[in-house]
Amino acid sequence: MTAKNMEDLVSLCKRRGFIFPSNDVYGGMKGLYDFGPIGVELKMNLKNSWWKSIVYERDDIEGLDSTILTSPTVLKYSGHEDTFSDPLVDCKKCKSRWRADQLENSQCPACNSNDLTEPRPFNLMFKTAIGPVDDGSSFAYLRPETAQQIFVNFKNIIDSTSRTPPFGIAQIGKSFRNEITPRNFIFRVREFEQMELEFFVKPGSDEDWHKYWVDQRLKWWSKQGVSSDKLKLLEVEQEELSHYSKATFDIMYEFPHGLEELEGVANRTDFDLGSHTKNQEDYEINAKVTPNKNSTTKLAIQDIESKKWYIPYVIEPSAGVERGVLAILNEAYTQEDENNRTVLKLKSHLSPIKAAVIPLKRNNSDLVNLANKIKVELQSLGLGRVMIENSGNIGKNYRRHDEIGTPMCITIDFETLENQSVTIRDRDTMKQERVDLSNISNFYSNYFKNN
Repeated sequence: MTAKNMEDLVSLCKRRGFIFPSNDVYGGMKGLYDFGPIGVELKMNLKNSWWKSIVYERDDIEGLDSTILTSPTVLKYSGHEDTFSDPLVDCKKCKSRWRADQLENSQCPACNSNDLTEPRPFNLMFKTAIGPVDDGSSFAYLRPETAQQIFVNFKNIIDSTSRTPPFGIAQIGKSFRNEITPRNFIFRVREFEQMELEFFVKPGSDEDWHKYWVDQRLKWWSKQGVSSDKLKLLEVEQEELSHYSKATFDIMYEFPHGLEELEGVANRTDFDLGSHTKNQEDYEINAKVTPNKNSTTKLAIQDIESKKWYIPYVIEPSAGVERGVLAILNEAYTQEDENNRTVLKLKSHLSPIKAAVIPLKRNNSDLVNLANKIKVELQSLGLGRVMIENSGNIGKNYRRHDEIGTPMCITIDFETLENQSVTIRDRDTMKQERVDLSNISNFYSNYFKNN
């Protein structure tokens, strides 16, 4: 029951306030999008679900919120300055530029010419000046991933929490990549958010933990409403692995534009901590790291039993928030011809609006006052946003909330004033039932507990 094509999702997102092209009044900027009033709620709910699953429901993971501006030295020793690039080609005929590995038959998508330059590496990182004078001597990068600040904070978190492996550090935050050809709506963009976990383990136990986290991530996506039939596990071939990876599994999803990566789960070995630690020669580092004379910190753990120091291995599940939103919207999108409606059948914990309270007649003070009272009561339960719809058009209100995935609509009518009951309409079944006002909080709470 997914969308037939990307255009269906793009149309819905703009029409209902999920996602807008950024800087739209000036023609927009390619590869940049803004999340509107409904979209920001969905996005926050997805991030909250990830954080709850990764941090709150476990006892072995801590959180972090680090800076976006990143020292060039960090990204030098992480290998990004040398390796974080895509192959760029120019079309000699129309002067357009493309990512070489995305072209079909080495042909320019704009003019179909085969007269292209040889591919050359294009660095994906954004630079920005630091300080009052932009003379090139003092600059930082906008981080291309959230991971590196986790690694350079490793000792701070060890010292402040007394953690020992196996344990993890989780972070949700913005990353930036100067994509040559942003494409497919919010799938590949230049500014995006990542939900990233670095899970530190003893060398030798890494392969078992890698399998464990792949399994955990598949289960989590299923709980978000992503059908297992649309997911495929792909082991990245050795020659295509990132410079830090021993092994990587990509969780692939059947997006409207094709099968693409939804999340990656990588075994980063001891590359990152080894690259950033001082006195590298004191440890048996298995990854190929750049000799580091600038680090002042020992990023190692002492084994309690043997008293030997070692560099932990790292298992990294990393998911893009925007890609997650796109997959969830695609899964939830349902066109019901028999009911002449479009409905987003979102999991209730992800729904941007949890309930719409609708006075049957617009601006009727008795109905509106009661609607406000119900909204405050339900909102106080802390399950999410409750909205009042005071337009007086019950049919349009139902259709709007079907399209944005609101699980229930609560109608306040004149019968409510007589017998203190309301009509609650279910989004998916469209069935309606009368519920006493005295029981509405229990009804509401139980619905979200069971769905």
